[in-house]
Amino acid sequence: MSARLSLWVRAADGSVFERLVRSDAVVVGRSAFADLSLQDRALSRLHARFFRDGDGWKVEDLGSRNGTLLNGRSLESAASVGHGDEVTVGATVLRILHVDGRSAGPAISTDSGGTIVRPAADLVAPIASESRDPVALAAIADRLGERLRVLLGIQRTLARSIDQHELLELILDRAFELLRPEQAAIFLCEPDGTTRLAAGRSTAGGDPASLHSRSLMHEVIERGNAALVMDTETDARFHEAVSLMNVGLRSLVAAPLSLEDEVIGMIALGSRLAVRQFSEEDLELLASLAAVVATRIHNLRLAEEAAERRRMERELELARQIQEALLPARLPCPPGWKLVARNTPSRGVSGDFYAVVERGSELALMVADVSGKGVGAALLTASLEALTASALDRGESPDEVCASVSRLLAARTPRSKFATAFLAVLDPASGELTASNAGHNPALVVRADGSVEEIEATGVPLGLVPELTYEARTTRLGPGDMLAVYTDGITEARNATHEEYGFERLADVLRSSRARELGEVVDLVRRDLETFVDGEPFDDDRTLLLVRRDP
Repeated sequence: MSARLSLWVRAADGSVFERLVRSDAVVVGRSAFADLSLQDRALSRLHARFFRDGDGWKVEDLGSRNGTLLNGRSLESAASVGHGDEVTVGATVLRILHVDGRSAGPAISTDSGGTIVRPAADLVAPIASESRDPVALAAIADRLGERLRVLLGIQRTLARSIDQHELLELILDRAFELLRPEQAAIFLCEPDGTTRLAAGRSTAGGDPASLHSRSLMHEVIERGNAALVMDTETDARFHEAVSLMNVGLRSLVAAPLSLEDEVIGMIALGSRLAVRQFSEEDLELLASLAAVVATRIHNLRLAEEAAERRRMERELELARQIQEALLPARLPCPPGWKLVARNTPSRGVSGDFYAVVERGSELALMVADVSGKGVGAALLTASLEALTASALDRGESPDEVCASVSRLLAARTPRSKFATAFLAVLDPASGELTASNAGHNPALVVRADGSVEEIEATGVPLGLVPELTYEARTTRLGPGDMLAVYTDGITEARNATHEEYGFERLADVLRSSRARELGEVVDLVRRDLETFVDGEPFDDDRTLLLVRRDP
């Protein structure tokens, strides 16, 4: 079988742990990009490398500043390593413990202060890798003994539906029952990088928050190690921990709440020496218990996130229904004219809005696009619809509507919130169209002969400047002429190469399909747009309003 390498490491800060190499090579150094990253100022960023060579292993120096020693001698080129060999890099010592499953000495040792620090993953690996196989469970039962039975019992208990608070309290119950500390605390990591005391308990009247030691947090949460401190008095790292010393805590054991690539917290136990001194068996049991807790917390969070997503989806669906009710249920159809409109949101609800209002013998047409996306934009469209409807009902001209709505919108919303809009009044009898364009995309007039004219902006977006006048421009739609008003979600749609669909391509599709039924024209634009983006998601809402005079 392939050779497997296990390293015993005594780091520069005095901590000791074992690292099992699961790949064909491991780079040791100070850099975060090193496979075995160590806080040792004498190390180069990428200092040395252990690598598989056939059925054995070799070590080589990577051009480090201070060099690499193999059994006390300077390493000049790659050299084979075996059981018991010792490699020194900076102030760190790495000893070869296992090759092909054969041990070269004790699996772990302690530093001068009687402190054991080991990667938590190494402590829980036997159960994590084999617990799904009933046959394997039976095979390791004798080896793991009570530890395995306890963990399986806890897993059965946690199978029922409980919330996070109940989960943490249950874990504290088991910790006091099995490990008999005087104080216990569970700390959870917050999104801002801080930690908070999520649950704690004490049998000696002390404050569980005293277990919040910076040294302990560094080893357990930042480095993912499980730690056993025999006596804080004899370990320099913890001797200065005032919170621990003030309450007389001398023996500590802690383990990270670890997922595969994230540490979400820590469980720590403390006791006075006269009451309890923790052992390596306690360290192993707590690390395994912490792994169970972390998985359960992760599952609870996933369930909460799923429930929140379902709630948001229900609210978005309700918002979409309300928004659709604001759009015309059907469009007016004066004799000799056809109108079609289509609105497609990119995020469930839309920041686009359109309206077609009959005003006596006239038709008022409006297409608007508010700044932003999602629910916030949808709320602004509702406000814009209410403000516009009132102005249209009063019979104001397009330029007057733009001026009054802009003034009211500016007074009601922050400066960062505004809307572009195209507003027009059509006289179906004569075909005369009077329009104002408030910072919107140019509307297109596609003539029966295939020529295309633009109705460009006649003022700034609504709500951007409180007091402003707008211009109105007049044109005439003759037989077979078509007006197209759209939002930039169409023209600014991008494909995988970040190319925009663009104004010209839209004009070409409209020109080539001008004689078709308007519903077909809308579908042709949609299909051409989808062909162009080729599966890329749409970033913005898309609205298209077409008005055509019969030939």
